[in-house]
Amino acid sequence: MDDQADADRSTAPVDPERVGQAETGHRARRTFAIISHPDAGKTTLTEKLLLAGGAIEMAGAVRSKGDGRRAKSDWMDIEKSRGISVTSSVMTFEKNGITFNLLDTPGHSDFSEDTYRTLTAVDSAIMVIDAAKGIETQTRKLFEICRLRDIPIVTFVNKIDREGRDPFELLDEIEEMLALSVAPVVWPVGQGGQFKGCYDLASNDFLAAGRTRDVTHTEGLDDPALAALIPADIHAPFRDAASLASEGYADFDPVAYRQGHLTPVIFGSALQNFAVDRLLDLIAAHAPSPRPQPSDKGPIDPDGDRVSGFVFKVQANMDPKHRDRVAFVRFCSGHFKRGMKLDHVRSGKALAVSNPIYFFAQERARTEEAFAGDVIGIPNHGTLRVGDTLSEGESFRFTGLPAFAPEVLRRVRLEDSMKLKQLRRALDDLAEEGLVQVFRPSIGSTWIVGVVGPLQLDVLASRIAAEYKADVTFEPVTSSVARWIRSDSESALAAFIKENITHVARDRDERPVFLCRDDWDLRFTMERNKDIIFDATREIVGQ
Repeated sequence: MDDQADADRSTAPVDPERVGQAETGHRARRTFAIISHPDAGKTTLTEKLLLAGGAIEMAGAVRSKGDGRRAKSDWMDIEKSRGISVTSSVMTFEKNGITFNLLDTPGHSDFSEDTYRTLTAVDSAIMVIDAAKGIETQTRKLFEICRLRDIPIVTFVNKIDREGRDPFELLDEIEEMLALSVAPVVWPVGQGGQFKGCYDLASNDFLAAGRTRDVTHTEGLDDPALAALIPADIHAPFRDAASLASEGYADFDPVAYRQGHLTPVIFGSALQNFAVDRLLDLIAAHAPSPRPQPSDKGPIDPDGDRVSGFVFKVQANMDPKHRDRVAFVRFCSGHFKRGMKLDHVRSGKALAVSNPIYFFAQERARTEEAFAGDVIGIPNHGTLRVGDTLSEGESFRFTGLPAFAPEVLRRVRLEDSMKLKQLRRALDDLAEEGLVQVFRPSIGSTWIVGVVGPLQLDVLASRIAAEYKADVTFEPVTSSVARWIRSDSESALAAFIKENITHVARDRDERPVFLCRDDWDLRFTMERNKDIIFDATREIVGQ
């Protein structure tokens, strides 16, 4: 977004209807992710945002036990059974002229690679913090990824209706641990058993708890009308705390927020649907519209006339009845229309996009057009892969999608040898998704799979059984460390592979991978082979 557009968005109370009327095309897009530690309430917040946006009529509670109605964004059987998100999902909805593309990400650290790739496709993020726990490990890791990509963040302090930590303590923790200025926007009126609602410090609206959910506009914290709505023993400490919060922390500055220097903070409750509408209104009014995306030819401006986009995710079997494969494409420039032919840069061939779809978790609908910032699905039979670039007559490649060396290695054991074909298809499909990395040893006929954490193995076995009708188990291997290997000298690389052939495998793209016993073994090998580069990460670029 240009400087003038930044300046045009004021710090006045949000009027979401005026925002939608003032912006069209890609400037009316808000593409954002939600990041959090597991159990902070991310999936519940996702559903309540959909409710606030009018995308669903009734939100269902996310439960860890029982047969309660599951969240809209959790659609796999294993997600429904465990009450966790293990894959990214996309939900597109509109409100007051703004198109929201909400990318829900796995909170569990075992699925961090999927989350990292999803964060390459968003322009802003909501960071969910449990009011009782503060900033947790996974939240901090994901925040650092956002910081590296200059992704602005709105903070939602969740579960304020339960007993938790002091709000000032939480604000100070954000400032100290994340080196980020905070600007309280919505403040709690009471907490835990004394929770009476929330107060919007910008609009001076009091959002009352209770069945009626009355919203009362006041003239400020000292308005007698506000005091009449809150019990005296709660009103006085609330007024003092809210005044101190307004004076002791930074004012909300939309430009500083979009530059990543400041986070507006909203205290609320996703489960009770408190302040969620204020969160969505803030995203509509102040979150950035599509930003320039990095490529090997320089940043691609969203104002550009020619259509371009990149594949950040591939999902197999979203509809098990049709064995489909859908590529998730984030558009970065231009005005896409159904039926357009786009250049598939990796293959050099033209791709006719005749059946593009919008997502609502597992549900889908065909779309006629898309702008920069939009995420669409393109059904295909393996043509599109993560990292691929689509463009309208230009040859460049988007950059910045990461791949990480796995931390857990296991050998795949097929229970029924007659299902070998199904297993091969399953591993190929699920590796393409990024759920697992598959290695074929230079010597031997078995597959080795690599994952970030053990929960991925559970999901892998569950999906192979459910979607490909093959039962597998995983056995330990002598190796625990994997590194991609390369060298500026082809002869040096060939000699290393020949000398270490029993420890070299190939990934699905035929890149050589060195498998070793442990970190000590890796360091020893690196010391003896200065000409070889051992990569723990690599960039996925369609080529």
